[in-house]
Amino acid sequence: MNAYFEKLGHTVLERWKRQNFSLEVFPQLACAAIDEAPPSANVNMAEMIHEFLSKDEQPFQSESGFGQPELIAFNDTRFYIQILFWMDGTTEIHQHEFSGAFHVMQGSSVHSEFDFADARAVTPHILTGDLQVKRIELLEIGRTIPITSGRACIHSLFHLDTPSVTVVIRTHHDPGTGPQYNYLPPHIAINPLHADALTTRRRQLLDVLETTANPDYANFVNEMMARLDFERGFDILRHAMPYLKELDAWDAVLATFRKTHGELASGVNDTLTECLRRETITQMRRFIVNPEHRFFLALLMNVQNRADILALVTKRFPDRSPIETILGWAEELMEPCDFGIMLLDAVFPETINIEIEEQSPLFIVALKHALEGNMNRQEELLEIQVALTNSCLRPLFS
Repeated sequence: MNAYFEKLGHTVLERWKRQNFSLEVFPQLACAAIDEAPPSANVNMAEMIHEFLSKDEQPFQSESGFGQPELIAFNDTRFYIQILFWMDGTTEIHQHEFSGAFHVMQGSSVHSEFDFADARAVTPHILTGDLQVKRIELLEIGRTIPITSGRACIHSLFHLDTPSVTVVIRTHHDPGTGPQYNYLPPHIAINPLHADALTTRRRQLLDVLETTANPDYANFVNEMMARLDFERGFDILRHAMPYLKELDAWDAVLATFRKTHGELASGVNDTLTECLRRETITQMRRFIVNPEHRFFLALLMNVQNRADILALVTKRFPDRSPIETILGWAEELMEPCDFGIMLLDAVFPETINIEIEEQSPLFIVALKHALEGNMNRQEELLEIQVALTNSCLRPLFS
């Protein structure tokens, strides 16, 4: 066991014992213990890794798939300390069934916090409501953030560096604070641990039909939407949406779901459209390694409008123009594809018949107009702006 984490664990244990193991005080107690002697300033990463690899005398290791990987550095019956490595991880928007604190030991992250207003339980495993951004901040080495169990702490992390490493002091489980919902903006929360074997098998069977290009795929899903309850119907819609769009059958299937569930289904299209956009950004993150480009992706995923994006770019790069910075990132991220030039997932419109070397400058001009708040009325630029608006770059046009 690493000596630093053994000392930190016993310090937390003794102080918490004096507070009669009150869950209410644990987050601030954990924060204070970390900040007195931060891991980022007191632990040699190379030595810690070498010790963990070479010495068998380690705390009991879980089989958790959280982290890339997760190392248990201290373990007690009431709480434990974990070290989480993140190579390309981006957490879902989530709440916790535990409390404590986390500390940025290496790397940096964009940290977003949310409220879920007007929550309505459809079943114990799915809620509807209105997810609202409360705060977005850049976390750098040395920052410590408290974790409160339950809906009071809804957040997500988008890690910018490879690897990013966080140290977490956390309880095992806080009674009465579950389920540990994931939030799908802007209107749905789901329990990710709820397993419905029948729905799982139906998704798998739909995958067979998609792979074999079965002509009845859309008809089968449409029939399901007329019969399934809201929870199972939403799950199937979320799974089938990309292929239904490819088949040009999405609108008809969604209409059937709306007819079946009425007002309850009103936020489903916006939520699933946003799920698709966020998944696209998550996939991009796996091959985009430049920290500035990852910062841009994090803003596109978590910030809802252009003004806030520009403000956060200014905050991180105060000596640079935010508009010119974003345009520079756009130039660096553009690449050729089968149909011309692509900026992230926005493809240059095929209807504009110009040479490929002329497409990049037009992309930049159209984006510049949007960042300046000017939707240019020139027909070519309008077509390009439509392509950009329908991509993961949409928040820049809001």
